[in-house]
Amino acid sequence: MTRLDLAEDSLFGLANLPYGVYSVPGQTPRVATRLGDQVIDLAALTGEDVFARPSLNPFMASGRGSWVEVRARIARLVRGEVSPEAVHPLDAVRMHLPFEVADYVDYYASEHHAANLGRLFRPHNPDPLMPNWKHLPVGYHGRSASIVVSGTDIVRPNGQRKPPAEDAPVFGPTTRLDIEAEVGFVVGTGNAMGHPIAVDAAEDHIFGLVLFNDWSARDIQAWEYVPLGPNLGKSFASTISPWVVPLLALDHARVATPPQEPEVLPYLRLDRPWGLDLRLEVEWNGQVVSRPPYASMYWSPAQMLAHQTVNGAPTRTGDLFASGTVSGPAKDQRGAFIELTWGGAEPVLVGGEERSFLEDGDEVVLRAVAPGPEGAWIGFGEARGRIVPAPVEPPS
Repeated sequence: MTRLDLAEDSLFGLANLPYGVYSVPGQTPRVATRLGDQVIDLAALTGEDVFARPSLNPFMASGRGSWVEVRARIARLVRGEVSPEAVHPLDAVRMHLPFEVADYVDYYASEHHAANLGRLFRPHNPDPLMPNWKHLPVGYHGRSASIVVSGTDIVRPNGQRKPPAEDAPVFGPTTRLDIEAEVGFVVGTGNAMGHPIAVDAAEDHIFGLVLFNDWSARDIQAWEYVPLGPNLGKSFASTISPWVVPLLALDHARVATPPQEPEVLPYLRLDRPWGLDLRLEVEWNGQVVSRPPYASMYWSPAQMLAHQTVNGAPTRTGDLFASGTVSGPAKDQRGAFIELTWGGAEPVLVGGEERSFLEDGDEVVLRAVAPGPEGAWIGFGEARGRIVPAPVEPPS
């Protein structure tokens, strides 16, 4: 038996204890937690078969009471002596997609992001926001099969795009490949059809959070999105971080959302703070270019989930809904490159070169931290992706 070492300033201390799925050579994937730079096999630690699975879904389906009890038990067990067979160095394991993604919905919850894009796309409109924006969380249904774990290469997508100087669309690789720095919320237990989730019940259903990069082909998106919204410009890939930080770990990160005016309808009214003080970081080819603050988000995750189900739509274990681009009021807080570079008109310096959109070989990394108890900080790990060239041969 051995005792686990932990640096006092670790972002993966006892206040965090996230969940992920790992494997080592010769072993099938299993559920683990992380303490410092050590990956701890939870089936070996707890003796529970629910963790000897290649996915978090069976555990997430057990419900909030189980999440609370197991989290306390893990914290107690890792303080004591642990079998060496249960412990692996972080750099010796492979991390996998931590849960089976059921359905995926992406929102548009940042007023700063929505207003900036409104000014970019509708410069002569006195109000950059659409009339519905402050009345409901706007969202669209995405493609769960294209959600990948951090470290997966991102293939530049081909598609239709219509250059401004052309009379007709052309086919080929996107020339305006972008990111969206977001936060994803993982549903642990869903609701039955016809039974909406109330805002004050959201924490009974939201299991945890991941970082989320919604890769976006802006030229494909611009040509296709009228009248039904995003489709192929976003469905080719989205990257999530491998560690799911439990919502239970984020009590000290709770803050109020910005004032919501006009007053929202009753089913969206919050009875307690549901914003989150998450501090994101966007790194482009090794250089930090933006630090978006999630605390500035207008719509909370509780409101997103309540709105998603208010029509009676069911959710289920493994559903994922994302926040939309996280952006703050300052230029260096913008979470998408179309916004950061103002549509390419104001390039940023990356590695000494002026850049607007992603080129083949570029790598983007999202990171985030949140305040924890007694001055601790909670880390989310990273969502990393590198761009590789589009297929040479178009489909015939």
